Amino acid sequence: MDEGNHTMRVTKFVLLGLTDDPVLKHFLFLLILIIYLITWLGNLTIITTVISDHQLHTPMYFLLANLAVLDVSHSSINVPKVLSTLLSQNKTISFSECIMQMFFFHFIAGAMCIFLVVMAIDRYVAIHNPLRYLTIMNRDVCTGLVIGAWLVGFTHSIIQVALIVPLPFCGPNVLDNFYCDVPQVIKLVCTDTYMVELMMVFNSGMLLIIEFIILLISYTFILIKIRRHVTEGKHKALSTCGAQITVMSMIFIPAVFIYARPFHKLAMDKAVSVTYTVITPMLNPMIYTLRNTEMKNAISRFAKRIFNKLRLRQ
Repeated sequence: MDEGNHTMRVTKFVLLGLTDDPVLKHFLFLLILIIYLITWLGNLTIITTVISDHQLHTPMYFLLANLAVLDVSHSSINVPKVLSTLLSQNKTISFSECIMQMFFFHFIAGAMCIFLVVMAIDRYVAIHNPLRYLTIMNRDVCTGLVIGAWLVGFTHSIIQVALIVPLPFCGPNVLDNFYCDVPQVIKLVCTDTYMVELMMVFNSGMLLIIEFIILLISYTFILIKIRRHVTEGKHKALSTCGAQITVMSMIFIPAVFIYARPFHKLAMDKAVSVTYTVITPMLNPMIYTLRNTEMKNAISRFAKRIFNKLRLRQ
């Protein structure tokens, strides 16, 4: 800690991590590393397939590729640090690194939440106005919606960081977590944080709940429309919406659990955080590819092209 103006300022935090058991540490390291590699492989496969296959140059797959970019970014913010702390005895993170980690984590997570709303809008237009779908969801509109999602995520994260940085950190510096996040960091402030916590819960938790409710209502209307009025391509429409609802639930339910309540430690916090930060980015591409015949066929075509090119070079 630095001393200045008779005030001690914390310069680094200690991350307790996931476990102290040496055997369990190595097991978790291997497991999380495999999940991280699968996350990269799955999402990069989606991105490259959408870019290379002209049949997938539609609004839905453009948005899916952007979601894959968010998944890779989301996973890469915290997982490398988790892996390093599992093998290293050094579990410290500097104050500035901690703030940067929180900033990028909430930046990507905020953009992802808005992005799921954008994908719901895309499905709503596709189901309710199929004849004008490509006109309404043209490239400029899709690009604008994607940029808007990133801007909202950036604004949300800047507010979080702006509320935390000025606070006095002059006492304990141990975080009972495997990465820096608002609920744990704010508890180390050596002053009353009731109002700040209230603003944090509103900025994150209440917005998450509102977005989740809006999405649930939207998909309810979409599913009713599919059931009553769609005849051709009903299975494909249901499969696509089912995949999006699954992904939405996997992201929003853990996030609401963490951020939409007072920042008190609960036994399930770490398990929920692992699900939210490590597992979900891996499962998203699997859900979309396994439930989407068009995507599976496109990946098969892409794999065949790569195989044929490699065979010709030999």
